Amino acid sequence: MESAIPTHLQCPRLRHRRVPDDYVPPYPATVARYRAEVTRVVMGYFGIQHRADAPAPALAARALHCITKAFAAANGPGHWDRAQCVDQAGYLNTITIGYWDNPAAYAAWFAEHGERWASGAFNEPGLGLFTEVLQPAADRFETLFSSDGIEGVAGVSAGLGEPIQEHAYWGGMRDRLALSQTDGMSPAGAPKVVTEGLHQRVLPHENLCLIRSGQDWTGTQGDERRMYTEEVEPVLRTGMDFLQHQGRQVDCYANRYMSVVDAAGKPMDKSFGMGWWRSLAALERWAESHPTHVAIFGAAMKYLGTMGPAAQLKLYHEVTVATAAEQYFEYFNCHPRTGMLGAAG
Repeated sequence: MESAIPTHLQCPRLRHRRVPDDYVPPYPATVARYRAEVTRVVMGYFGIQHRADAPAPALAARALHCITKAFAAANGPGHWDRAQCVDQAGYLNTITIGYWDNPAAYAAWFAEHGERWASGAFNEPGLGLFTEVLQPAADRFETLFSSDGIEGVAGVSAGLGEPIQEHAYWGGMRDRLALSQTDGMSPAGAPKVVTEGLHQRVLPHENLCLIRSGQDWTGTQGDERRMYTEEVEPVLRTGMDFLQHQGRQVDCYANRYMSVVDAAGKPMDKSFGMGWWRSLAALERWAESHPTHVAIFGAAMKYLGTMGPAAQLKLYHEVTVATAAEQYFEYFNCHPRTGMLGAAG
């Protein structure tokens, strides 16, 4: 086994891990490995929204075409995907997500293509647009994979490494973050909204946490597919619905349970939860003790215990704890509970 924290980011620990040095996890998992010269990545969420119970505004398809074309332009992301969800206000949100391993390339691309996305370029009644971007330093995000499938920010990595030690225990998420060696990553401040007409910016606080946690059941068949779709997914959906509608009770600012679609909008057998949290500690408390996540964990363990090593379900997540300077939130004509707008409401 190797440590989840790459050698070039390791340093003398001022804060202890949750497990002893001789801990052996009960099953293997891996993390994405990045070239040592990658000191920062960019996660760019470019979304549109409109009422789910009404025809899409005329500019919606054009906006999606434009972001797809922009991603293929010079300095575009090294990896991207698209997903949809209906939010708590009944709006369909379609989000195109780009990942960069070069902040300078992203800055050049954003100035050319991204800056106008949520600034009124697609101004039409009933159509909202938003940009949510994190640019975490390498010691402020971590990944975890149950298989060799590459998703999310791992798409701009050098690939997956060998099995790691820091997983399969409460606290492993924090222990995989290189910054946890020396810093508790406590939040400070509160988000604020600056409004100018239909345009809104959210001024964030320190150590905001984002998790993208996904499932891929493409390879499942027969009893395994039935067990996932009938016994596991409904429990997962209940937990995601709780966070979407009542997440503020546990310091989750906003949560989206996303269905992955291809470039043509066709649903795939993939999903992920995307949650903005006040802090890593708040996410940890929910994961360790809240009934909704305890139920998710129990259903997943029953599933994996039944299927054993032959299980074809692929699981992954990425977790980021970002400084205020590493965050950017911009909304145009969006309803007041969209993303981080709800955090400041």
